[in-house]
Amino acid sequence: MYLLDDHALDCIRKAGRLSAEARELGRSMVTNGVKLRDVAERMEFHIIDHGGRPAFPVNISLNDTAAHFTPNSADCIAFDNGDLVKLDVGAQVDGYLGDTATTVEVGTRNWQPLIMASERGLELAMEMAKDGISVGTIGGVIERSIKETGYRPVVNLSGHEMKRYNLHAGLSVPNIDDGSLTKVRENMLLAIEPFATNGQGQVSNGKSGNIYRVLRDRPLRDEEAKKFFDRIKEEFTTLPFCERWCDRFENNSIHLLKVLHRHGVVSTYPVLVETQNGMVSQAEHTVLVGNGRTEITTA
Repeated sequence: MYLLDDHALDCIRKAGRLSAEARELGRSMVTNGVKLRDVAERMEFHIIDHGGRPAFPVNISLNDTAAHFTPNSADCIAFDNGDLVKLDVGAQVDGYLGDTATTVEVGTRNWQPLIMASERGLELAMEMAKDGISVGTIGGVIERSIKETGYRPVVNLSGHEMKRYNLHAGLSVPNIDDGSLTKVRENMLLAIEPFATNGQGQVSNGKSGNIYRVLRDRPLRDEEAKKFFDRIKEEFTTLPFCERWCDRFENNSIHLLKVLHRHGVVSTYPVLVETQNGMVSQAEHTVLVGNGRTEITTA
């Protein structure tokens, strides 16, 4: 069993609260004509202004894109009526994490049943997420709930355990019953995130996105790149980051990120797109598993 002291619990709860506040701020901003970059930055700065730091760049994924898109500093992409918008945001406080997501439809109501499908799957999964339950059982609940609405769960996306400074730590929480007997244990911090679609129910890797992470440490001969890499490691440690954030301390960040990527010390997250270009909805909360009960830190 994992042990969490009072400091860790306070940080986990604050990270959850800040994540939820940023999520709701983003929801309120998603309207026709608003730039994705403006929403992402407002959400991230809300976390910073209230005593936390973003755990990863805000993901704003449209329509058949499921995850891993964040606008860069030059993007002028704006929301359009009919867009199905996934907002995925996380905060960290002293390395302890919160992670939450919601889906918003811009100006229309064509996709409300699809939005409800992922939300209902999440609601039922959170009721199941207790000490001793297998992750396969949780995935089965999500799968049945989404299929009952006439949609499909995205089978190759899953929720995840989180530990300090580690967004994807060990245990995965599938969106289908994959037969896994691995059990949830007390004091685990889990991000549960059902994805529903009217497509095939799978995502594939699209183009490389604007989200990076440190992959490995190795010597760099390029002094400018070395200095930039050292700053990245200091600023972001093991957590994901993006070009927009690097722009705040390095004007030449786009070029230098390409250099670091060529040298294999940073990697990018590919944008994930539904394989049949189906529309995708997402719902997500962070839950802290207790003895007989589950605390939703991002409610």
